[in-house]
Amino acid sequence: MQTDPRPRTLGLAGILAPLTVALALLLAVAPSQAKSPPESFADLADSLLPAVVNISTTQTLEGHPGIEVPGFPPGSPFEEFFKEFFERNQPRDQQQRRATSLGSGFIVDPGGYIVTNNHVIQDADEITVILHDDTRLPAKLIGRDNKTDVAVLKVEPTIELPSVPFGDSDQLRVGDWVVAIGNPFGFGGTVTAGIISARNRDINSGPYDDFLQTDASINRGNSGGPMFNLDGQVIGVNTAIFSPSGGSIGIGFAIPSNIAGPIAKQLIETGSVQRGWIGVRIQEVTKEIADTLGLKEPRGALVASVIDEGPAADAGIRAGDVIMEFAGRTVEEMRRLPRIVADTKVGETAEVKVWRENKERTLSVKVGALDEGEAQMAAQDEPAKGATPQSQKVEGLGFSVAGIDEATRERFEIGPESKGAVVTEVDAAGPAAEKGLRVGDVIVEVSQEEVTKASDVTAKIKAAKDAGRKSVLLLVEGEGGMRFVALRLPNG
Repeated sequence: MQTDPRPRTLGLAGILAPLTVALALLLAVAPSQAKSPPESFADLADSLLPAVVNISTTQTLEGHPGIEVPGFPPGSPFEEFFKEFFERNQPRDQQQRRATSLGSGFIVDPGGYIVTNNHVIQDADEITVILHDDTRLPAKLIGRDNKTDVAVLKVEPTIELPSVPFGDSDQLRVGDWVVAIGNPFGFGGTVTAGIISARNRDINSGPYDDFLQTDASINRGNSGGPMFNLDGQVIGVNTAIFSPSGGSIGIGFAIPSNIAGPIAKQLIETGSVQRGWIGVRIQEVTKEIADTLGLKEPRGALVASVIDEGPAADAGIRAGDVIMEFAGRTVEEMRRLPRIVADTKVGETAEVKVWRENKERTLSVKVGALDEGEAQMAAQDEPAKGATPQSQKVEGLGFSVAGIDEATRERFEIGPESKGAVVTEVDAAGPAAEKGLRVGDVIVEVSQEEVTKASDVTAKIKAAKDAGRKSVLLLVEGEGGMRFVALRLPNG
């Protein structure tokens, strides 16, 4: 039998049939997959604009020199003339000047409570709120929170004011439509629209960074203004932009409503913010650490140390645990845990799921109150480098260790309470240096087992290698406190 080498030609019916089927499938699936964009934002804007306000602040700056008298040679006939002229024409408040700045805010209570950014009203001597109908009202600062950049103001209106509710920012998806309203460059009542470009952005502005990113146009003066979903709920507080020029380039950031809302509520009720605290020091779960602990993927927050007599210690949480879930909320990555704990009500008992000894356990912890003024651990000077006669080299990992005795304590400035083996030498090009191990660090555990001398360290690392493990986990005490270091074993 012979075959025809020419391409097969379909008739019109042959072409249309599969296209008809495909189009029918698309029409059947499309409504359930995506929400159609609105034809207009006009109705939404009309309903929301009255609840958005402009905020004007005035600050008195001391030490302004005013008009300076030109310098003349001593005894010059012009000296007295110009001195008298400038003194006569100098403004009375020449040593002071008033700086005015503009921002945005939104009414969350008909009684006159307004949410904005802390940086909008910071250091202000006078705060004025300008309503949508141009009514100007003096505002009183109720409370502020530097860590999340949220502040609450109060005005005394003669009528009930329009207000807007907070929505659930956790329900937002990348690609969802949003509307921003604010006071960019002093142009009040400006409405822009865009989408959520990204979630969980860390822009290094504070310890609880978890920003929404949007391409809705946000400029100077939008700070403190609301970002709305299509249901008219506030799902973000516009706070920052990324811009080399100072104008919008389509990268703006907003505080999620699930952070700003609870903070605003506390400020309204008490004038201050109280955050949850459990007393642990945590670090990121890297791929090497996940492999060592038997986790399928790197997620959660690794407990590096536990504060004695703190809530976590009382609950039985210990160093080496990986916190996977807290109060019913999944900890996808380390930096999410501080926010989740901070959002938890002080005094509440929360269930904590931890990964320990290759299985998940559930513990209960009573959340304490974070002391915002708690002193940070002082950094220690790096001790002198160089190996001691008692040092033992850890083959293939690029470091040496020695037991802790009176001589090593003095040489490496090790406290009397520290136990384990001290790192005496680190190869700058080795795996240990790459993972941040430093001379003077004290190795407390290897593979979650205590070590008391140098030979314990080398023996346990050898045992891990002989057992075919890919990496070994060290608990290290050093600058900044306890931390875990995962080292990939040679040929691992």
